[in-house]
Amino acid sequence: MKQNIGVIGLSVMGSNLALNIADNGFKVAVFNRTTTVVDKMLEEHPHKNVIGRYSLQELVDGLEKPRKVVLMVKAGFAVDSLIEQLTPLLEKGDIIIDGGNSFFKDTQRRYDLLLEKGINYFGVGVSGGEEGARFGPALMPGGDEKAYEEIRPILEAIAAKVNDVPCCSYTSTGGAGHYVKMVHNGIEYGDMQLISEAYKVLKHLGGFTNEELQETFEEWNKGELESYLIEITANIFKVKEEDGSYLVDKILDKSQQKGTGKWTNEQAIDLGIDVSVITAALNGRYMSNLKEERVRAEQEFTRKPYAVVEDKERLKNIVKDALFISKIVSYAQGFKLLQAAEKEYNWTFDYSQIAKIFRGGCIIQAKILQNIIEAYQNNPKLENLIFDPFFKEVIETRQDSIREVAALAITNRLPLSAMTSAVSYLDIYTTANSGANLIQAQRDYFGAHTFERTDKEGSYHYDWVGNNEK
Repeated sequence: MKQNIGVIGLSVMGSNLALNIADNGFKVAVFNRTTTVVDKMLEEHPHKNVIGRYSLQELVDGLEKPRKVVLMVKAGFAVDSLIEQLTPLLEKGDIIIDGGNSFFKDTQRRYDLLLEKGINYFGVGVSGGEEGARFGPALMPGGDEKAYEEIRPILEAIAAKVNDVPCCSYTSTGGAGHYVKMVHNGIEYGDMQLISEAYKVLKHLGGFTNEELQETFEEWNKGELESYLIEITANIFKVKEEDGSYLVDKILDKSQQKGTGKWTNEQAIDLGIDVSVITAALNGRYMSNLKEERVRAEQEFTRKPYAVVEDKERLKNIVKDALFISKIVSYAQGFKLLQAAEKEYNWTFDYSQIAKIFRGGCIIQAKILQNIIEAYQNNPKLENLIFDPFFKEVIETRQDSIREVAALAITNRLPLSAMTSAVSYLDIYTTANSGANLIQAQRDYFGAHTFERTDKEGSYHYDWVGNNEK
């Protein structure tokens, strides 16, 4: 009997995904370049629907047609190498699925190359980590829409479910799936930074204990801020060492990153989109790694003690509002980038469907996504999420809170780069006259770059130097 699908690459993610597929009734052939890894997986995780293969030829020969092969290997050279080895063994109509964190332009290149050979290539963003891969990730497939029907039953079966709806939906052609995953990761960066900043305000300006922080985040997780990240944050504040001290206080404040947040920012620069909350989050991680320099700088520059706010309950409420508004802005920027990419790369996105993907199985799963789904269902051409009536009302009625939090932080020299970026974004986006007329005058002055006028059509240049000399 032929297997339904093959999985190549048996790291934790690959083996967990294979077991997830097998659990859902599909027969899976697994292969790893180091064949002892195959034996180890079969020994540690025996499954009636999983069979080991010890060469690519053996793997391919045992698959039903059209053959479906999932690559769960490190992004970059390893993917290209496997494609080169697999291509001669496959036939027209067969399907290769890249489930790794590949850069979307690499995915697009591979999609175009294999399309010429009649082989379908899918870049599938997979979010949810090891747990998600095993029991239900969020999946973002991109490739040929007609060929997607061949893999759809498997992907939808293994995906996380919210109200029995799979957190998996076709995105668009080529590298679209990995692009959506990249933006997802950018929003994730923003979310984590914003939560960290809320924590800093409550801790340093409110004097909240870890117990109070745990109670606060647990309370927030029962309302509009309900999300996976808020939930795990509450759990983090519970953990104590044997001596009764809190583990979170002993963790060095240096945060790492794997590069997808950087890709999001690079794309934003290329397409001319403001993702300043995500940029602040990325810069926050860079700055966190300058620990020794930051320690020295704090000693060099005189700093007053933080002015602790007396009304802790009020502070908690305005920080909650500030976090929610900042989160809205972060999502608005992420979806604005998707809109720009849709035009740039000739994709067709369904934004309500993309938001549905994010509702379960992934790191940014949150209650707010239902509001985003409804926003794009009500207006698929929505120019910016902040124009949606629900989000507009939240911003208009609560923006004083985020401004107060930002002012408190600035006067206390407490860094809130992501939240203050959210405020700045709202201010520039909702201001008709930006001041850029002076910048354009300067550009025309030193470089004859011309300018447009408010009183008549066309492009103009003014002889600034000559007329000044007169």
